[in-house]
Amino acid sequence: MIAVLFDFSETLFRVESTESWLRAALGETGVALAEEEVLRAAGALEAVGALPGGSFPTRRLPEEVAAVWGVRDRSAELHRAAYTGLSRQVELPDPRLHDALYERHMTPAAWRPYPDAAEVLATLRERGTAIGVVSNIGWDLRPVFREHSLDRYVDTYVLSYEHGTQKPDARLFAAACDALGADPRRTLMVGDDRRADGGAAVLGCGVHFVDHLPVADRPDGLRPVLDLVG
Repeated sequence: MIAVLFDFSETLFRVESTESWLRAALGETGVALAEEEVLRAAGALEAVGALPGGSFPTRRLPEEVAAVWGVRDRSAELHRAAYTGLSRQVELPDPRLHDALYERHMTPAAWRPYPDAAEVLATLRERGTAIGVVSNIGWDLRPVFREHSLDRYVDTYVLSYEHGTQKPDARLFAAACDALGADPRRTLMVGDDRRADGGAAVLGCGVHFVDHLPVADRPDGLRPVLDLVG
């Protein structure tokens, strides 16, 4: 069976902007903040890389975050510790906001599919192609797919925190192929991270990379997949 494995963030979906993320958390907690402070805090949160799926940190990691950063996707606890540790570098008016921000990024409302995601997944399904999602992540992304009506196309999810390891570990790609009953040599991995997603090549999978651009700037970045799998 021919199969295609997809990464989640920056491949099929993209997380909201840091400003939108902060405004949502403020609304959920009922914390009022002047407009200039919203913009300042959003810029500071982006600089420290506090939004999972957003920009990587541009500053040196604090010691407590550095200790878990490289393995953050191996468990839900490590993932939360890493990202709330980053957000706590930014002074916010209410300490509840740090947990509220983390909770917000796990909601379907925080994510948008790329414009061609539904079309590409539907076409692959019509062709009889098996589809899996292999993601380095610390939480259950299945509700995001359900909310955006893309779960109907996915046959299996292999999430790093559920397996206690993370890409590029070939065991994650092998688990996806096993679940799909697919030969890795007839499987294509699609992702945006050359190191993490490139790990599939160890098994003999083909690998195709997409650009991690904003949703509006990448209207058809997934369509070449349809030509690659025939």
